[in-house]
Amino acid sequence: MTKPNSDRIIVVGAGPAGLMAARELARAGRKVTILEARDRCGGRIDPLPATEFGYPAEGGAEFIHGEAPVTRSLLSEAGLKTLPLQGSSWTIEDGQFAPREQNAYEAELHQALSGLKEDRPLAEFLQAHFSDPKYAQLRRSVERMVEGYDAADPKRISVMALREEWMDGGRANQGRLVGGYGGLIAYLAKDCRDHGVDIHFGAIVKAIEIVDGKIVVRCADGTSHPCARTVLTVPIALLGDITLPPAARARADAVNDIGFGNVIKILLRFRNQWWREKKADDLTFVISSEAIPVWWTQYPNPQAVLTGWFGGPKTAQMDHLGERELIDVGLDSLAKIFRLGRQQLADQMINGRAINWAHDPFARGAYSYATPATRAAQARLREPGDGTIFFAGEALYSGPDMGTVEAALDNGLATARMILGR
Repeated sequence: MTKPNSDRIIVVGAGPAGLMAARELARAGRKVTILEARDRCGGRIDPLPATEFGYPAEGGAEFIHGEAPVTRSLLSEAGLKTLPLQGSSWTIEDGQFAPREQNAYEAELHQALSGLKEDRPLAEFLQAHFSDPKYAQLRRSVERMVEGYDAADPKRISVMALREEWMDGGRANQGRLVGGYGGLIAYLAKDCRDHGVDIHFGAIVKAIEIVDGKIVVRCADGTSHPCARTVLTVPIALLGDITLPPAARARADAVNDIGFGNVIKILLRFRNQWWREKKADDLTFVISSEAIPVWWTQYPNPQAVLTGWFGGPKTAQMDHLGERELIDVGLDSLAKIFRLGRQQLADQMINGRAINWAHDPFARGAYSYATPATRAAQARLREPGDGTIFFAGEALYSGPDMGTVEAALDNGLATARMILGR
């Protein structure tokens, strides 16, 4: 085993997993440094200035999914409040709005899922059980949900992971944080600092090396940081950019068996809530087949903001578009959904932002999902090796809410406790 030249632990990444791990380690008396490539904490939690949208809107993660016990415990500790999702959800087909209803074949879907004995990709499962033309709407609905909600490729995502997500209440208790996730990140960062954690911004880690039997973390700016242990919490799409010792690299390569999807998020602020005149006063979600297929409001809050969401592999079709062009695509989609003049909407718009997470150099995508090989890959990544290099983050969480903030917090905490228990 490598003999450390310091008892310091370096956490790479100041997203929720990194902050949670650092806080737990520091509370236990360990010396901790966080190296963060960005100029802020939060990672794929990206609060936008309140001046832009009239409230602290979210450029990244926005909702609380499922029971989320670690998240809710932290919120209680921080004195932050949540608001359950309210209002109505609508779908639009052939220009007609209709309340979202259970698919006629949903009971058959659940029966087929319950009878699964072996894992396989969702697309193969649907082909095996629901290839008949009468199931066309069910297949379309399921694939659209997986691409949007899970940001996943139906040809890769694990149907057993989806069974766990769908049938064990994984989508129950949806909610938002009052004031957004920024308050939680600020609380965690402050608590880290209060317990002696040093947080360095603009620190792009390029290599973790063993030099003369000692661990050294090297950054792009030429700085180096000796330490006893390192916890890597960067998005899995970035692990290939970091030079690692051979044994750690062999473990890190297991990320190839974990899915990682992309999301394009568009926020548009208008002069008033014009959609309330077009549809139900309590409209929350509308789902369509337009280029930006999912939109939601801030109901019951009064902000005149619509948020568009486009996830999954099809986002690559818009990879060449810049922010202004994505905003235009969003306006075009809304005009078609609500059968309004496109210029009429443009004249109503006060401000707009579009975030393609694949274009973010420190994320290169939105979040992970499970393939049939993912659980074995996660187990490989969680192996402690020689006890010097650890991997953590939402992609290593093996519960039903993979890809969420809860997953990141939970795994960051678990990783810190594993280190403390050694």
